[in-house]
Amino acid sequence: MNLESVTTHTGELFVDHTAGDNGSKGAFLRAYDDPRGETRWGFFCANCGAADNAVDTMGRIECNECGNVRKPDGWDDAHE
Repeated sequence: MNLESVTTHTGELFVDHTAGDNGSKGAFLRAYDDPRGETRWGFFCANCGAADNAVDTMGRIECNECGNVRKPDGWDDAHE
């Protein structure tokens, strides 16, 4: 795993550019607390570079900075 160090408002995170989930505006990349990727922190928005993201129990991810959204795992168009 090759992690990139990024500084956010929460401090230093280590981002994996090879693993993540697609969003409406860009990927949500996996972020870690440590440079070896042993402690998962959450997600990093590749669209705007923010680590301020909300995740719900359905797997929906939303960036609180730019509005980038990943639809829930159990998404059904009937719920729109």
